Amino acid sequence: MECSKSFRKALVIEIVFVVVIVVLLSGKNVDGQKDQSSDNFEYSAISCRTHGASLTDFGGVGDGTTLNTKAFKAAIDHLSQFASDGGSQLYVPPGKWLTGSFNLISHFTLFLHKDAVLLASQEESDFPVIEPLPSYGRGRDAPDGRYISLIFGTNLTDVIITGDNGTIDGQGAIWWDKFHNGELNHTRPYLIEIMYSDSIQISSLTLVNSPSWHVHPVYCSNIIVQGITIIAPVAVPNTDGINPDSCRNTLIEDCYIVSGDDCIAVKSGWDQYGIAFGMPTKQLVIRRLTCISPKSAVIALGSEMSGGIEDVRAEDILAINSESGIRIKTAVGRGGYVKDIYVRGMTMKTMKWAFWMTGNYGSHADNNYDPNALPVIQNINYRDIVAENVTMAADLEGIHGDPFTGICISNVTIGLAPKAKKVPWNCTDIAGVSSDVTPPPCDLLPYQGPKNITACNFPTERPAIDNVEVQMCSYRRNYL
Repeated sequence: MECSKSFRKALVIEIVFVVVIVVLLSGKNVDGQKDQSSDNFEYSAISCRTHGASLTDFGGVGDGTTLNTKAFKAAIDHLSQFASDGGSQLYVPPGKWLTGSFNLISHFTLFLHKDAVLLASQEESDFPVIEPLPSYGRGRDAPDGRYISLIFGTNLTDVIITGDNGTIDGQGAIWWDKFHNGELNHTRPYLIEIMYSDSIQISSLTLVNSPSWHVHPVYCSNIIVQGITIIAPVAVPNTDGINPDSCRNTLIEDCYIVSGDDCIAVKSGWDQYGIAFGMPTKQLVIRRLTCISPKSAVIALGSEMSGGIEDVRAEDILAINSESGIRIKTAVGRGGYVKDIYVRGMTMKTMKWAFWMTGNYGSHADNNYDPNALPVIQNINYRDIVAENVTMAADLEGIHGDPFTGICISNVTIGLAPKAKKVPWNCTDIAGVSSDVTPPPCDLLPYQGPKNITACNFPTERPAIDNVEVQMCSYRRNYL
């Protein structure tokens, strides 16, 4: 009996000892390393990668105060050797990762864990100054160059910036203050800018407080921006959400944007510089966008549109408390064109204008623009739109001697606010038609009758960007 009691006691002690050891070693694998089960995950992407590493493998410290610029650069430099061998991915684990600007490489994925916050340094010296964009001829904030973006890349192929809704925080307040006080000699940095590149995916991230624009693909093709949340103070200027600029074959979908400027701003160069560069933005698809922008537009075309904008399709858009739903901005001296624009299925709640076009948007790059460079605005189509609490239905102002033509507005109901303008439509130097629009539009958009409700038809052919195949990719931590 005593032997049995002693055996049971010894067994209990052994079990307790084993439990303690398991607890002490929890998070360790057979090699004694910390278990990184949370570092194993799957995600959808246009390309999967053969090689991977974590930022911590290169000395990254996620305490919110240690500068990790060298760690990012070292990691990306190391991973660049795999570009021709299945590509690589850099994993940013949970933590707050302070960093200055760093450059991406081809055949590369940057993945942020859902609890990872990438913090932009607030030191100007961490953002080198680069040349102005050739299609702009100068910086937008100042005549000289511009601070490089936090995440930057040029002449790349197959680049993915994604995550499990991880966060990139531009910490823009110090830049906003310097801009307001006239203390900057260069244009503020953007959060993400990719130039001269092909096959780009930016997805499943939260972007906040950029010093200026949040996402800026420029001179690029085959771009997917998907599942992005962008939040900036509504009183801060130029914090645009997503700005496709001289880009071809672009998809923006399932995004939520709160901004102090345009949620989506479609661009293609500024005055004579954009005309000379001659690269339009075309084949742009925008779907399932929710926007709040009390001082600007949900979707803006221009004002820098001198290289041309064409074939833009936007549908299933929700606008809340925004200045205007669709806005076309241009001026004498811009040249270029905005044509073949199609918008349908839009809901607006509390707006200043539902539709706004202006041919008198100034802000030239310099005084060397050509006053004879007149923009062409034609074939602009809006249909199946409902708005409520709107101050003015539309302000459509073309250019004298250069009218905006081919405007078609169909099946649109605009509920005016209690203190709405007495004249809901203002139209000058435009031409077009309307069908089933309330309140009735101006005489320059004559009513075509109920049989023409199908006017302003949306294109039926499948956009090329929808042919891009997305696959399920996986990542497993490889210790270096």
